[in-house]
Amino acid sequence: MVFSSIPFLFYFLPFLLILYFLVPKRLRLVRNGVLLAASLLFYAWGEGVFVGLLLGLTVINHVIGSVLARRKTKALLTLGIIVNLTGLAWYKYAGFAADIFGLSAWQGPELLLGISFFTFQAISFLVDIYRSKSDPPSNWFNSALYICAFPQLIAGPIVRYHTIAEQIEQRDESVDSFVEGIRYFVIGLSQKVLLANTLGQTSDLVFAQQADSLSLAAAWLGAICFSLQLYFDFAGYSNMAIGLGRFFGFKFPKNFDFPYISASVQEFWRRWHITLSQWFRDYLYIPLGGNRKGRLRTYANLWIVFLLCGLWHGAAWTFVIWGAWHGLFLVIERLGLERVLKAVPKPLGILYTLMAVMLGFVIFRAENMGHAMSYFGAMVGLNDAEGSAGLDFFIGDGGWGVLLIAVLCATPIFQTVLAGGTRMNANLATLLGYAGLMALFGLCVIMLSGSAYNPFLYFRF
Repeated sequence: MVFSSIPFLFYFLPFLLILYFLVPKRLRLVRNGVLLAASLLFYAWGEGVFVGLLLGLTVINHVIGSVLARRKTKALLTLGIIVNLTGLAWYKYAGFAADIFGLSAWQGPELLLGISFFTFQAISFLVDIYRSKSDPPSNWFNSALYICAFPQLIAGPIVRYHTIAEQIEQRDESVDSFVEGIRYFVIGLSQKVLLANTLGQTSDLVFAQQADSLSLAAAWLGAICFSLQLYFDFAGYSNMAIGLGRFFGFKFPKNFDFPYISASVQEFWRRWHITLSQWFRDYLYIPLGGNRKGRLRTYANLWIVFLLCGLWHGAAWTFVIWGAWHGLFLVIERLGLERVLKAVPKPLGILYTLMAVMLGFVIFRAENMGHAMSYFGAMVGLNDAEGSAGLDFFIGDGGWGVLLIAVLCATPIFQTVLAGGTRMNANLATLLGYAGLMALFGLCVIMLSGSAYNPFLYFRF
């Protein structure tokens, strides 16, 4: 079950909201228990028997966290991190490791949904307690709620423990918070259903072709559509998660900030999947030494972080190379390109970043590196385009309009226009805003009711 589904929108979520708010505010532990039970049911809907594993991890982390609060020993912290990473290694990377060592006949265990996200949250839980950034929860229910809360359980944003510890114990579910949650949720749902799903049908069709049969225009169309699909799919889900959190009084951090207007790859990573970038910075890059131990060590640390960032996204060589690709550009920018980018007009910096990111996403999307290299060949016109399908075959009726809207929505242009309208007439702007949200929600329901195409890309990451 995903947020952008009829069962979630009209059964799971309404029933949960009614049950949750029937519990008086003063009974905080009971409200947390309701939310935890709903989160476990949400996870069981897709993973079933693995709920027991998730509960076992919450018990282990609660016990270790409680002991760490009294005795801050590195040995115990290391043990807790190893326990969490062991589950991640087994369920996500065992098959990949077997293939590397020539055991390709063994496929490994089935990928456990959301394991990358809740593993990183569990590690944050232990590290933040060890660093005295937060006290441990007063009971197991609150520890489990932090790790298992359904809004961000499957695909983030990655919520670090010290940013939300107080909210778990005490928060205010106000009307303003609920209304803000509706706005975030509907915008995210629209990004996912109206934009990502439509663009995804085009990118899937392009990437399903033999790369050496694609024309230059078709190859670029596929790359552009996939880059936008991935952004709106993930940013949409993050916004829905933030909105759901606001329903229950939580303030989850922003995860995207118009990354496609970045003028450098460094800036891109400050705007794309912000919570993951900050997690790697604070829990890996800085402990490795960051930029405090000389240039060579800084470059090595960047490479290590982004190799692991690529591997975090998936157990395949394409993801590792994608991480190395971004690490390469970050090192090049540190070597001097950053100064050049600051000196040239900003549109040139944005164009450079878009090319670097988009080419990287081809590697990210490709089945293997052979497929990626063939696709790159199509993008530079090395293929014989005679007889290849025209662009209308890939994009379909109305697709160009959706693509144009998606490009505009990937910039702050609509946000700027709405801000200007609010300054001119706040009441009218508010009324139009609510009407717009209702219209978008209606369109999303129509789309979901009439189409079986509703993938979620980050389920496999």
